[in-house]
Amino acid sequence: MNLRITEIFHSIQGESSHAGRPCAFVRLTGCPMRCTWCDSEYTFTGGDHLSFEEIFIKLENFGCGLVEVTGGEPLAQKNVFPFISELCDRDYEVLIETGGFVSTEKVDERAKIILDVKCPASGEAERNHWANLERLNPEKDEVKFVVADLEDFAFATEIIKKYDLENRAKEILISPVFGVENLKEIAESVSKSNLRLRLNLQLHKYIWGADVHGV
Repeated sequence: MNLRITEIFHSIQGESSHAGRPCAFVRLTGCPMRCTWCDSEYTFTGGDHLSFEEIFIKLENFGCGLVEVTGGEPLAQKNVFPFISELCDRDYEVLIETGGFVSTEKVDERAKIILDVKCPASGEAERNHWANLERLNPEKDEVKFVVADLEDFAFATEIIKKYDLENRAKEILISPVFGVENLKEIAESVSKSNLRLRLNLQLHKYIWGADVHGV
């Protein structure tokens, strides 16, 4: 079996509760969504078809036990599900960064899901697959809201309460769009929310810049 891959690289994890940890990234090609603030449009087309074994050889050369499968939207490729299981079989700690449009039902339960719930400013909020929130494992899975403004933050808090995410998710991440002018207001809203939230800045962009890929 093979996957269509945009890039495989070794860097540090830039987001989630795993931020700062050395991490190997397998970035798949293609995405069914078109968020207005998307920072990975280069994954929409192109890519190379690599066999599972070719991917594992690259990962083994990194010597890193933490692997994130991301995109684009990684779950849009059907072969990703057996690939995730094989990663787990090989004793990797596996993170799945998914945009929330595709069902997570077939993801190996050993993997850790970081589920992105689309807010209104993304232009894709109506396409959220809400059943994904009900499948979150509170021992390991995280949910992320990319927010562009305070309206997005208000939407996030509404969804958090509606789906009882404080009890469903291990972490609730509020991730401001990189470069927004109202970052301080969003941070203050997080601090005053009385909810179990984590402000989630994109660490890699503050280190290497917004347009650097594969670092």
